[in-house]
Amino acid sequence: MSHPAQQFSPRTLTVTALIALAIGVRLFIYYVPWVIPYNFTPILALGLFGGAWFTDRRTAFIVPLVAMALSDLLIGLYPMLPVIYACVAASVLLGFALRRTRITSIRVILAAVGSASGFYLVTNFAVWLASGMYPLTGAGLLASYVAGLPFYPATLAGTLFWSVALFGGYALLSRRFPKLAAASH
Repeated sequence: MSHPAQQFSPRTLTVTALIALAIGVRLFIYYVPWVIPYNFTPILALGLFGGAWFTDRRTAFIVPLVAMALSDLLIGLYPMLPVIYACVAASVLLGFALRRTRITSIRVILAAVGSASGFYLVTNFAVWLASGMYPLTGAGLLASYVAGLPFYPATLAGTLFWSVALFGGYALLSRRFPKLAAASH
C-alpha cells in the first residue's frame, strides 16, 4: 500500500488537474457551444505537454487519451474516433521531440502549429477516404479540405492558447514549487 503523501504528490495532482481541465473544457464546449468554438480544446496541447514533460512515456499518452475517452463517454462515440485518437497520440510524439531540445516559447508555438495542422490534414483526409461524402478523386480530396477549413482556425487557436497556458503555467508553477519541476522531468 502506498503512503498517502505519495498518492497526492505534486506530479499526481498535476496529472489529475490536467485530465480534469481537458474533460471540463471539452464538455463545456460541447454542451454550451455558442460560447467557445468547437475544436478550441486543450487535448492536442495536452498531448504536446505530456510528451514534453512526463518522464513516463505511458503517462504522456494516457493523460490526453483518458481525457478524450472519459469526455467521449459523456459526449458520445463517433466514427472518426480512431483517427482523432491517433492524432492525439501523434501530438504526444511531437511533445517527445520537444523534450529532446531546450523547450522554448518558439518551439512550443511551432509544435502547436504543427500539431493543429497535422490534425486538420489527417482528419480531413480520413473523412475524404472513409466517409463516402466525397468522391475518391483529387477534386473530392480538395472539397474535403475546403469543407474542413472553417474548423481549422479554432483548432489552431485552441492548440496555441492551451499550449501557452499549459507550458507557461507549468513554468510558473515550477518556479514557485520546485518539487513539481523535479517530479516531472
